[in-house]
Amino acid sequence: MSSTNPIPSLEAGIQYWATQPANYDGVLGGFGTGSLPRVDSLGSRRFLLDLLPELSTVPSPFRSLSAPPSETKRVRALDVGAGVGRVTSDVLLHLVSDVVLLEPVESFINEARSRGKASESGLEINDSGYRVSWKGIADRSKSVTFLQGALQSFDPVVPGTPLDRVGYLPQGGDDETETGFDVIWCQWCLGHLRDDDLVLFLQRSKKALRDGRSLIVVKENICGKQNEPVTVFDEQDSTFTRSDLAFRNIFRDAGLKIIEEKIQHGLPKGLYPVKMYALREA
Repeated sequence: MSSTNPIPSLEAGIQYWATQPANYDGVLGGFGTGSLPRVDSLGSRRFLLDLLPELSTVPSPFRSLSAPPSETKRVRALDVGAGVGRVTSDVLLHLVSDVVLLEPVESFINEARSRGKASESGLEINDSGYRVSWKGIADRSKSVTFLQGALQSFDPVVPGTPLDRVGYLPQGGDDETETGFDVIWCQWCLGHLRDDDLVLFLQRSKKALRDGRSLIVVKENICGKQNEPVTVFDEQDSTFTRSDLAFRNIFRDAGLKIIEEKIQHGLPKGLYPVKMYALREA
């Protein structure tokens, strides 16, 4: 890419998001009070369950009612560019045991912590006046760990010192919530990375996957035609919107293969299409 072409700026992106309200409407560009949050979260949970059906808490003929110990391990997820914790609360905590939440914008990470703390205390409303009920946090069966930082420098293998943690705490011995990830969820945040930074982040993420069934999920807007590697720059928030082929090229360069892909249906008209990719090591 030529140096004369616009590229995302970390500082400009953080400055933009710091001006937005620390709520669903703010992180979703004004679509937080309509149907989008529910439709999006249900689509994400279905996508993940199709790939990892063992995460289902609903009995089925394909899952033993009395799971052997090997199926009862704590499942750990990383939620990057997490905003106020929407994906953590509405998607991941419904399916996994422990979530590490990463967000660079101070007002957003503070609001996420407020929602987590209120949930831990059994409150229905947090200090900001928003209804909260993060699954498994009040009874300490699940946990959320909060980190502040940007993807450009973040290494999922060595996440760093947390700001806070709510919910489950180990009673002694090794804490399996601190080693590797079963799911790394990247949604509506990768546009803030230049192509080379995104490749490097995905390579670091690949090394943090626990085993051969672990996944990186990318859920982002896509633009242009399927067979063209196009990027569209948005000066307002300093982000790229990439085409399907642009993403595929980046996944290839990061040494990842697509094992499943799906368009998110049911979102408001006029938006770029949103696509989900499930990735494993190539």
